[in-house]
Amino acid sequence: MDHKLAIVIRSKKLGVLIRDARLEAGESMKACGEALGVSVSTISKYEKGEKSPSLPELEVLAYYLDVPLEHFWGQKVRSEIDPLDDLSDVTQRIQLRRRIIGVRLRQIREEAGLSMTEVAEQIGITAYRLKSYEMGKFPIPLPELEALLAVYDLPIGEFKDSKGPVGKWAAQRQAVEAFLDLPLEMQQFVVKPINQPYLQIAQTLNEMSVDKLRTVAEGLLDITL
Repeated sequence: MDHKLAIVIRSKKLGVLIRDARLEAGESMKACGEALGVSVSTISKYEKGEKSPSLPELEVLAYYLDVPLEHFWGQKVRSEIDPLDDLSDVTQRIQLRRRIIGVRLRQIREEAGLSMTEVAEQIGITAYRLKSYEMGKFPIPLPELEALLAVYDLPIGEFKDSKGPVGKWAAQRQAVEAFLDLPLEMQQFVVKPINQPYLQIAQTLNEMSVDKLRTVAEGLLDITL
């Protein structure tokens, strides 16, 4: 795979999707820049595909524009969840996420038995740049992160935020989308308060080990026979 070409193409596509999300939300480049703590020029470069945001920056942008993070992978999903207001300490959040991603990338590379030089050459960057990414010093443009994960054969989902307000917001969106995909009869069953005990039982069974489930099944057979 030509990772350098893939990065260029991905950057252009990502730029189009960022612009699409911003225009749909009715936000200006200035407002988006302020939300991310970057200049209007940087947002403009993002949209033109001349530069790409890191995954933590993209997460905050999706949060701010109230669009699913999956939008930036070409998926058109929508929900009725109201956007959260807590965007305090955005810079600190992005820096922390950057460090977490860097540490994880280093662990993965070392577990794979690859040197920085070997990995850097595969995606067309310098070993120094890769080291800076792994140390959390520089934000990793999303296309480059995707190229790195392609080298390690890992999905981007493993690196998405799962904690904090952004992570909770994303989980809420996914839950709503999953609910809306259910048949109408199932939706009506779920929303009825009287059916909550059945849902709680289902949740408990889902969390049981195979051995415990087998014991429960045997107990039910004893009762019915």
